[in-house]
Amino acid sequence: MRVIGIDPGTRHLGWGVVERHGSRVLHVAHGVVDVDTEGAFASRLVQLDDALAALMAEHAPVAGAVESLFFAKDAQSAAKLGHARGVVLLRLSRAGVAVHEYAPALVKRTVVGRGAADKHQVAMVMTAVLGLKEPPRSDAADALAIAMTHLHVANFNAAMAASGLPLPATKGRARRPGWATQAAQAAKAKAMKKG
Repeated sequence: MRVIGIDPGTRHLGWGVVERHGSRVLHVAHGVVDVDTEGAFASRLVQLDDALAALMAEHAPVAGAVESLFFAKDAQSAAKLGHARGVVLLRLSRAGVAVHEYAPALVKRTVVGRGAADKHQVAMVMTAVLGLKEPPRSDAADALAIAMTHLHVANFNAAMAASGLPLPATKGRARRPGWATQAAQAAKAKAMKKG
């Protein structure tokens, strides 16, 4: 499974592509789309769309993972971010890519182990886990973390489906399990199925 993770932004859009081969996760590519901020806001959105179209053509992901909206103190910034997310969601959908959204706290909890992790910690974990030569820029590190979160959530859901047990409810602010919890739950489900 090849996944592109996207950290939307109207000035800097982070992206990262990872693949799962069996139990291994491999780094494919990552980067940041730096948008020319001199022109009109609408032209920034066109630049984002063009860059994303090129990324879809080059990397051909089967799934896209995008950071979901969060509440911001500045309404204008939140609105602009919403426009960038709209471009991302539209481009992924037009490319025929399955779209999945993950809250920032869930991404940090999944890759670092705590929802309040900072950007430096996320970058260090992605560097270590993916065997990168140097830490990626923070926007790209976040995008890689979003893609990794999707792989682990999809893996957990597949393990639960294979066990025949229902997926846990996700009402309200319910937490998704972290990596260690996922592995323990999948092992328990297999043992229950055999027993």
